[in-house]
Amino acid sequence: MELNLSKPLVFFDLETTGVNVGKDKIIEISMIKVMPDGSEQEKTYKINPKMHIPQESTRINGITDADVAFCPTFDMLANEIKDFIGDSDLAGYNSNKFDIPLLEEEFLRVGIDFPLSGRRFVDVQNIFHKMEPRTLVGAYKFYCNKNLNDAHTANADTRATLEVLKSQLDKYNGVEYSDFDGNKSVPVVNDVKKLSEFTKVNNWADLVGHIYYNDQCVECFNFGKHKGLTVEDVFTKEPSYYDWMMKADFPLSTKKVIKNIKDKMDLKKTLL
Repeated sequence: MELNLSKPLVFFDLETTGVNVGKDKIIEISMIKVMPDGSEQEKTYKINPKMHIPQESTRINGITDADVAFCPTFDMLANEIKDFIGDSDLAGYNSNKFDIPLLEEEFLRVGIDFPLSGRRFVDVQNIFHKMEPRTLVGAYKFYCNKNLNDAHTANADTRATLEVLKSQLDKYNGVEYSDFDGNKSVPVVNDVKKLSEFTKVNNWADLVGHIYYNDQCVECFNFGKHKGLTVEDVFTKEPSYYDWMMKADFPLSTKKVIKNIKDKMDLKKTLL
């Protein structure tokens, strides 16, 4: 179905150095401007963020520091991007939560007014999530074609989860999956070990994600002023941080992890 437009609608997507709107930067922006008559204009820019692109981001978007080293910075492109968008409405995938706020942030950083009032925002992800709810009720209907009438009662939810998994095993039997690195596999198989590996969505060292493992399998902080730094380095340079964490209102699972790290550090000292 062709879009029914009264004014231009710009679909856009950002590749970035990370997901923190307050500090991360755009390294690529692609825009497709759809006009009311159905014609399209398209622009894509790679952008030098003037900061290091973390390996975690490169793994997702494939863009390295070298790829953007000689590209223009955002302040050099800001007026051109603004002029291309004009007074268009904006559309994207997860754009309301991330792309639009970060784009506005970049304009504010270089002192250019990019008014959002008067624009309409269309977030395709929200259509997807609302029309195909990412809930147990939605999954039960999608995979089992049944209504979960007793939703949020423990026994009904547990039984539905069991039935959903069985249906997933049938539906995805032999279905190929491609990860962010382009590696292909058939991961949904009737094997708990392999299902566990496939459904793991993080690399947390504790249960809530305050501590995570980096690419070298070393525990790092995932919050606060030391985010991204290894726990051992922080405790070495700022020993009081360990004491603060142990006294603060962190989950016991987090405290257990940092205590194990601290105990290993102390053991190393005794062996030197």
